[in-house]
Amino acid sequence: MTDITTDELTLLNRYWHAANYLSVGQIYLMDNALLRSPLLAQHIKPRLLGHWGTTPGLNFIYVHLNRIIRHRDFNLLYVCGPGHGGPGMLANTWLEGSYSEIHPHISEDAEGMKRLFKQFSFPGGIPSHAAPETPGSINEGGELGYSLAHAFGAAFDHPDLVVPCVIGDGEAETGPLAASWQGIKFLNPERDGAVLPILHLNGYKIANPTVLGRSTDDELTQLFDGHGYETIIVSGHEPMDMHHQMAQALDRAFDIISMFQQQARTGKEVSTVPKWPMIVLRSPKGWTGPKEVDGKKVEDFWRAHQVPVSGCREDDGHRQILEAWMRSYQPQELFDESGKLRPELRALAPVGAKRMGSTPYANGGRLRQELNTPEIQDFALKTGKPGSTSGQATEQFGHYLSEIFKRNAVNFRLFGPDETASNRLSPVFDVTQRTWMEPVRDYDEQLSRDGRVMEILSEHQCQGWLEGYLLTGRHGLFNCYEAFIHIVDSMFNQHAKWLKVSRKLGWRKPISSLNYLLSSHVWRQDHNGYSHQDPGFIDHVANKKADIVRIYLPPDANTLLWVGDHCLRTWDRINVIVAGKQPSPQWLDMKSAVAHCEAGMGEWRWAGCEGEPDVVMACAGDVPTMETMAAVDLLSGYLPQLRVRVVNVVDLLALQTKEQHPHGKSEAEFDALFTADKPVIFAFHGYPSLIHRLTYQRNNHRNFHVHGFNEEGTTTTPFDMTVLNELDRYHLAQAAILHVPGLAERHPELLDDLQERIAEHHRYVREHGEDVPEVKDWIWSGR
Repeated sequence: MTDITTDELTLLNRYWHAANYLSVGQIYLMDNALLRSPLLAQHIKPRLLGHWGTTPGLNFIYVHLNRIIRHRDFNLLYVCGPGHGGPGMLANTWLEGSYSEIHPHISEDAEGMKRLFKQFSFPGGIPSHAAPETPGSINEGGELGYSLAHAFGAAFDHPDLVVPCVIGDGEAETGPLAASWQGIKFLNPERDGAVLPILHLNGYKIANPTVLGRSTDDELTQLFDGHGYETIIVSGHEPMDMHHQMAQALDRAFDIISMFQQQARTGKEVSTVPKWPMIVLRSPKGWTGPKEVDGKKVEDFWRAHQVPVSGCREDDGHRQILEAWMRSYQPQELFDESGKLRPELRALAPVGAKRMGSTPYANGGRLRQELNTPEIQDFALKTGKPGSTSGQATEQFGHYLSEIFKRNAVNFRLFGPDETASNRLSPVFDVTQRTWMEPVRDYDEQLSRDGRVMEILSEHQCQGWLEGYLLTGRHGLFNCYEAFIHIVDSMFNQHAKWLKVSRKLGWRKPISSLNYLLSSHVWRQDHNGYSHQDPGFIDHVANKKADIVRIYLPPDANTLLWVGDHCLRTWDRINVIVAGKQPSPQWLDMKSAVAHCEAGMGEWRWAGCEGEPDVVMACAGDVPTMETMAAVDLLSGYLPQLRVRVVNVVDLLALQTKEQHPHGKSEAEFDALFTADKPVIFAFHGYPSLIHRLTYQRNNHRNFHVHGFNEEGTTTTPFDMTVLNELDRYHLAQAAILHVPGLAERHPELLDDLQERIAEHHRYVREHGEDVPEVKDWIWSGR
């Protein structure tokens, strides 16, 4: 533990005052009027938005982490959890110089300070929370709950990194954050970095006390001891005493971290999860701000949460409170006449890449190395004649992933909520195991401290870990049951927004894409029920900016291999792959699969007519493809003269126009596939409205008749699920007959026969509990 002198504490306190002064200035001022005295109304922003309440605590922590870096030469990545803690992040990166290096017009003087103030939460400026624009940030602060999961994701496979993560006590009430404490059970001190949670309790959220803020120190210690932490409490309000406590607490925490890592890395066997440190910082909300305003309590109360003193332009009394508040930091002792931070204070900040605003870990593209991928041909499934063989797409992809693990020892992880084996990715366990730091019993299987498959029964944690992993320069894949990926809808939103903004920032380098593999999908839930049946995540994804998102529906194993390999090699994207895990017909050999996937969609000429069709049978998704092919088989038997074209879509968003999406087909290409005037019977994996939405600008949109999930489901057989939603071969064949002009009038008996087959299926499945033999044993005829 490093001794700290009174002189150093005094300097730390002054530096903290400088950060607080800048934070208040960002919220209130358009110019630094105090350096020009007196404070005039025209220097105050006409509109105020910022969160003061948590900011002084964030500044306090940042200042002390700077001390740790200088004394111990650690690499630190600062994760800022409290939602609108932006003023503190910006103030500290400006003080250390990293902000001005990225944004030279925000110079380290009075003119730069003016611009720093004006841009904050101002039209054409920057957000009030941590965001892509914030140097040193990997955490979008607009939505609470994900900071600690991001911190653990960042620490995995970065042995030289410590991630202090500040968690607000409001954020600590969220479900994702509550689960995040378990991250230490997956953190290996030998190969990973460390996470230092700092729970910042200022007692209040927007207008209420916080749950943990009202807990006693004993209750908090018992709670976090149960989670496996050594709890270090820093509590008080008198600054110099708090500085002393915080310095000692951080010294203690980093001593523990160093001890555990040294033990693990020098060959000493660790039989239990290390009792990692965490800090509870109790400080007043709005610390060092106005005690009261208009006779009402502000400091150490929820009124300090946002803007403690409003109307400072118009209200002279409030303006005087603001001026007294800012002058209390004695800015003339912090900055020289030109507005630069005084040298003795600037010396407290680290230098170069050690500054938390300049660390490459917060700009993961600077660390990113290309994934070493194998040739997909080495994993191709031999298919023979289209539809003649059966295979499991995700199992085949699992063999490919096992080779990815072999080739990328510290650069790739697979994440999932206890579903890797269920989703048939078990081949990965031939080369790695599940990460597990708790004791392993003799009869346990596939658990290891060195495992690289990350399983925890929380979609939030999987998403958060993967985001942190990607944002700090690595690669990964999230596999999940399709219906339950909705749990992370909002996390997906935030990451998509992060990518959209960061791609416009030249200083942020591209990161690996966030890849989802969704299996156990809506159409194959033999032993599950309605709760497991929801394909709507792709609707949600399709709402985002076209240059960010991609949606793939590979119809078989070889197309999944191409799609998965492609997605893992992309950057700055979110790729969603939906693929079934059950045995199903295999349609394309690898050469054909590559050509088909590269085109995004295409006509399967071997399955239909040559030349102009009477009807187009289109499909997207593995089960819709199988049912479409079976419908084509039926139509071939019923109406040999009917000219049918089969079109399969892999890249769903390619249905849009080129103006709407980079992968969109031109009008000529689209009409060449779907015709300009013929009926299109479209069998779709998801909700039918999405296809109509994606194709509404197309010439032939009025002739699109889409069959998909209509919110009908139960615990039943695979084929019965399609019948319930009218996606089955019988309904598709009926639709073709009904929409080809004149066909239904000439052949009403065919509609009757198909309807009888539907009725027979209904009777059979409810008597025997399995699908009718003609469905269960069906094989593509090879028309």
